[in-house]
Parts: sequence; C-alpha cells; structure tokens
Amino acid sequence: MDGNGRWAQSRGLPRVMGHHAGVEALKTTLRLCSDWGITALTAYAFSTENWSRPGDEVNFLLTLFERVLQKELQSLETEQVRIRFLGDLDGLPEKLQGLIQDAEERTSANTGIHLNVCTNYGGRRELVRATQRLAARAASGDLEPQNIDENTVAAELFTAGEQDPDLLIRTSGEHRISNFLLWQLAYAEIHVTDVFWPDFDAEALKKALLDYQSRNRRFGGLDPISP
Repeated sequence: MDGNGRWAQSRGLPRVMGHHAGVEALKTTLRLCSDWGITALTAYAFSTENWSRPGDEVNFLLTLFERVLQKELQSLETEQVRIRFLGDLDGLPEKLQGLIQDAEERTSANTGIHLNVCTNYGGRRELVRATQRLAARAASGDLEPQNIDENTVAAELFTAGEQDPDLLIRTSGEHRISNFLLWQLAYAEIHVTDVFWPDFDAEALKKALLDYQSRNRRFGGLDPISP
C-alpha cells in the first residue's frame, strides 16, 4: 500500500494524514473485493524495514493499528470477514499483540473474505524462520531431509493454509517486490499503477482486475495447440 506519505505531502499535509487516508482506502478495497467475489486480500501494512523510519512515524503507525482494530472489529464480525495478521508478531507492543489475538479469535469462524494483514513482515525473514523450523525438526528426528518438499516448506510459512496470490498490485508506480511474499508470489501476475494508495478506488481496482484477466497464465507451460 505505497504512497501514503507522498499523497499527504503533495497536499501540504503531514505524512501521518496519508496513513489515515490509507486505512480508508483499505476498507474500501476490502468491501469491493468482498462484493466482487474475491476470496482473499493480503495487505502489506508494516514491513520489517519500516522500523528504520523516524520514531514518531513508527509510533503513530503502531497506535493507528490499535485504534483501527478497536474501531473496526465489530464491522469485521458483522460482515463475516476473517482477519489474520502475518509476520513476527512477537516484536510488536504487548497491547497490539493482545488486540490482534482477540481479533483473530473473534473472526476465525467467519465465512466471508479472508483479510491477511502483513505486520512486521519480511519475506526473507519468513523464509529463514521456515528453514530454521524445518532444520530443528530434522535434527530432532521428526523429519527426514529427503522428505522436505514445496508443501513442507509452505506449511512453515506465515501464510500456511492460504492459497498463493494470483495478483500483486503495486501502487504509486513502484516496480519492485519489496521483500513481500517472496515464496508465494512465484506465479502471481503483477499490476503496477501510478495511483497513490489513498486514491486507490473502485476504478483503479477494476483496471487491475481487467489487466489480470487479460493475461495468459501458462505457469511455465506452453499455450495449448488449437486443433
């Protein structure tokens, strides 16, 4: 969800106002995805690299997480959204950890769209963690190294139990993956838009989905030969 700060600065506003607007854009996108039959939405909310930002901005973001969870949880329950937070959650403030646990438990049986919020998440850290867990199982004799396959690795990722994304949307004109879902995005289509995240609306989402629908997804194979 890129471009919050630049969106605010282009309007002469503090960067934090861009994060407020970004929350509203996420709520809009979630409802659109749910209405249009999309079964899962994964948002990159706070990366392991974001800790390097100015302390005031980091503290604001973490406080914003708390406020949004407290304010929106009832709506998530009503709309049958199942929410999960993916990442190294032990590194977050204790209050936020408690709110996350409560939100996940209260929405775990919901039957609507899955909202995955990547928080204190880094793709490389995720892969290192998965490798360490598999190595520990092998060292204890619980797992034979030759039995490690893609399914075994996937089961140790933060996204275990979720399907891999079909589409990655990069806002604000960014053309890199930025350490996001490095394993899971292996065959995702990538859509880049110059729209800043706070301005991402129904029209921008529609363009992304139409772009996705125009792709020929071969997954490494060849086009079928017409008879």
